[in-house]
Amino acid sequence: MDTGLLVTQLLNGLQLGVLLFLLASGLTLVFGIMDFVNLAHGAIYMLGAYIAAKLTLALGSFILAVALALPIVAVIGLILERFVARPLYRREHLDHMLATFGLLLVLDSLAQIVWGPDSVSVPLPLWLRGQVTLTSGIELPAYRVVIVASGLVIAAALYWLVNHTRIGMLIRAGASNRTMVSALGINIDLLFAGVFAVGAVLAGLGGMLIAPITDAAINMGNDIIITAFVVIIVGGVGSMKGAFVAAMLVGLIDTMGRSYLDGLLKLFMPLTAAETAAPALAAMLIYILMAAILALRPQGLFPPKTR
Repeated sequence: MDTGLLVTQLLNGLQLGVLLFLLASGLTLVFGIMDFVNLAHGAIYMLGAYIAAKLTLALGSFILAVALALPIVAVIGLILERFVARPLYRREHLDHMLATFGLLLVLDSLAQIVWGPDSVSVPLPLWLRGQVTLTSGIELPAYRVVIVASGLVIAAALYWLVNHTRIGMLIRAGASNRTMVSALGINIDLLFAGVFAVGAVLAGLGGMLIAPITDAAINMGNDIIITAFVVIIVGGVGSMKGAFVAAMLVGLIDTMGRSYLDGLLKLFMPLTAAETAAPALAAMLIYILMAAILALRPQGLFPPKTR
């Protein structure tokens, strides 16, 4: 086995895991904690990518573009929370899904009207285009290493915020009993608006980070949002720790399966059959994982603590 290829694929799996975590952590805050199903979360991922891409082309700096795009996405999140999500908090999940699916279609159409149907390439600064040398013969793309490192830092910060701060305590309490928290003098609408905006920023940041690799494109969030829902189901709905562990697990399983499953199948079946079956089976692996978790541990790997 080629060690260099194995390490590269592991890094690719971790990179996918980080992007899934950014999406899943936002879903965990909005769905798992606030009990609001937001199918338009993937569209915010797409908007983040497009806004960062256009700002990069206009300003000539990817880093500056991301710094400016984050508050713009936060404002978009606040607007969506106020006029779409807030009137639906006390409604059934089916109402959430219908409204946010319609919002998803609207945002995709608006993006196509504003930026056109073509994808947008995002140039990276020179210092992010190089390679990081681990050992002789093993080099990793510097930007992918930055993505993984950024995801680890954000994961640690979110875990601390949700589990070890007063704001995190209020978020969890507000999700459990809005009336009681409001009676204690907490502006629950403002609190939930802030949570929704943070979730939007996390999704937008995921789109910004992947745009230099895959380009910003219409509908780019529609497929990955399904995988993000798989992540929060596997990890445990409402658990930030579960979202992180499940995202890394799903990212590695998906990447390694697509890279090595065909070679494994060739040991047990004819070459043609293995090459035909491997892509389909690789695409199914994460759903097989989800089905197994639901059968053996329906609450997920790391369900949130309840009293």
